[in-house]
Amino acid sequence: MEVLSRMLIKEKSYKNVPDLKIGSLEPHPEKVLQFGEGNFLRGFVDWMFNRLNSKGLFNGSVVVVQPIKSGLIDVINGQDGLYTLLLRGIQNGTVVNNKEIITAISRGIDLYSGFDEFLQLAQNPELRVIVSNTTEAGIGYSSTDKPDDRPPESFPGKLTVFLYHRFKAFDGDINKGFIIMPCELIDRNGDNLKEIVLRLAREWELGNSFEEWIEKANYFMNTLVDRIVTGYPKDEIESITEMLGYKDNLVDTGEIFHLWVIEGDKKLEKELPFREVGLNVIWTDDMEQYRTRKVRILNGAHTMTVLAAYLYGLNTVEECIDDKIINAYMKKGIFEEIIPTLSLSEKELKQYAKDVLERFSNPFIKHYLLSISLNSVSKFKTRVLPSILEYVKRKGNLPQVLTFSLAAMFAFYKGESIKDGSLIGKRNGKEYKITDAPDVLNTFLYEWNRWDGTKTDMELMCSKLLSREDWWGCDLSIVPGLLDQVSDYLFGITAYGMEKILKDMMTGR
Repeated sequence: MEVLSRMLIKEKSYKNVPDLKIGSLEPHPEKVLQFGEGNFLRGFVDWMFNRLNSKGLFNGSVVVVQPIKSGLIDVINGQDGLYTLLLRGIQNGTVVNNKEIITAISRGIDLYSGFDEFLQLAQNPELRVIVSNTTEAGIGYSSTDKPDDRPPESFPGKLTVFLYHRFKAFDGDINKGFIIMPCELIDRNGDNLKEIVLRLAREWELGNSFEEWIEKANYFMNTLVDRIVTGYPKDEIESITEMLGYKDNLVDTGEIFHLWVIEGDKKLEKELPFREVGLNVIWTDDMEQYRTRKVRILNGAHTMTVLAAYLYGLNTVEECIDDKIINAYMKKGIFEEIIPTLSLSEKELKQYAKDVLERFSNPFIKHYLLSISLNSVSKFKTRVLPSILEYVKRKGNLPQVLTFSLAAMFAFYKGESIKDGSLIGKRNGKEYKITDAPDVLNTFLYEWNRWDGTKTDMELMCSKLLSREDWWGCDLSIVPGLLDQVSDYLFGITAYGMEKILKDMMTGR
């Protein structure tokens, strides 16, 4: 079977796959530099530029650089930058399965064997946009980077070298800067990246005029990205290959839902008219409300549900949607307790929540509860605790589901020993691993091992756990009613089991 390539596409009609879309095959000038060739950027950003090109609204291709020593550049170049993207899920209650050949990538560059080719790209006057996804740790300062490294080890170091080469190539022309849109999942990613680039410019003594050019000629955008991209479908690849009729070593899969929030100068939307082709891209002066919405509703729904649902007997997010009791638990927590604490319009928040629940029901994604359970204490502090405290502030009482989820977390962290860095819990006699910081695991191990089985002693244990300001950022034991409520729920869970307590709570018994 032939491998996907531009020549293959031109020679074949693909009548056996009538619903397969093919992006623009016209040659486009290289306008985008992309740091990272992984599944997410190919299933999100490159898909968006592909859509713009298909509608004749961008006329630009993407050059992908491999920011680490090993990667997919050889495979990308071997397929002329082409790959098949399968976007699958539930949309407005209907199963959707979109198939598309993405043609936006022109070529790939391995920074470690093609550094001169990388620098030469900086001399391209039509290059305008830089995107990246180098993991959350990628936007970090490295004191060992040097301006003559080929390349520097860190992503900000590589970017600084590239920007300086651009600056020199065009004699500091203010019109030759970039729109820089990092997609790493850290708060205010653009601001953080810019700060490190400027620090390196100063430490490397690249000159005041270069620092001024960074400030005035370039736009460092803060962004928030949201799409689950599941990547290469190794368990399905044989059937997918048979269906497509060609071999594709870069097949990428993801969900239907997508959201890109971009904070910065809105005039730049004219250069990147994503919304004109129906993409869910928001340009804003302040992205904080959208970040809060995502963290509280999407991530918060995960954290408030998965530990209780796992002890209840479920294993995946889809099972949570299918189970009547857990589904009701999730909806009550989201619509009655989280949404009332947020500041966006109720209509917008409810629509986002509806989208989230559809995403959770995606039959093409196996999202295991134990995978989501990692580091739940710090996740609870960020994702759920703010909703509890804001609910108390606005309503004057405790939110039932969110408070219960705290007790469920304490129950989930009930372990008898630590093995290979994980606390070992038991569900129906079978072991499961609890992964978190060593201090967290050791504390729960100690407290559960010393508990004497009484309600009074459980209140003492909960008081100690809730008063850990280093965990929560405040002393939760002084929140009115929280200690009593959490210890009551936790004692009920240990005495009667998660299933009975949840059923009783959700049916009003």
